[in-house]
Amino acid sequence: MVGMEQPTSEEALHRGRALVLADLVADGVAGPEEVSMLEEAVSHRRWWCDQWPAGAAFVTGLLAQDIQDALLARHGRWPLCHACDAQEPHALDVEPELGENPHWVCLVTGNAVAAVGSLAGARG
Repeated sequence: MVGMEQPTSEEALHRGRALVLADLVADGVAGPEEVSMLEEAVSHRRWWCDQWPAGAAFVTGLLAQDIQDALLARHGRWPLCHACDAQEPHALDVEPELGENPHWVCLVTGNAVAAVGSLAGARG
């Protein structure tokens, strides 16, 4: 974030929560159970940010990965790729795994599909 002030941990958590929730909504999987999973991830990452305040800039991608893991255990892979012609359904990954400006990336092609929080625009 050159020339920009680092977000506080709480700002980063709220922003990351909003972006991941937008992607859950875009895929139609923002029911009470999924929102509870997101709240649990935010709570866990709040502790994480308290331990490493400089890591606040990475929280959005980490929350997205947390939700992927939680959904995999209960519902299967999320989000699925709709951006390529692969015949087998496959998930998108978050890249960078620990970095700023995380994107959903197709596992087959390696192409960035959308920024975290922007799946609705990639589905159109």
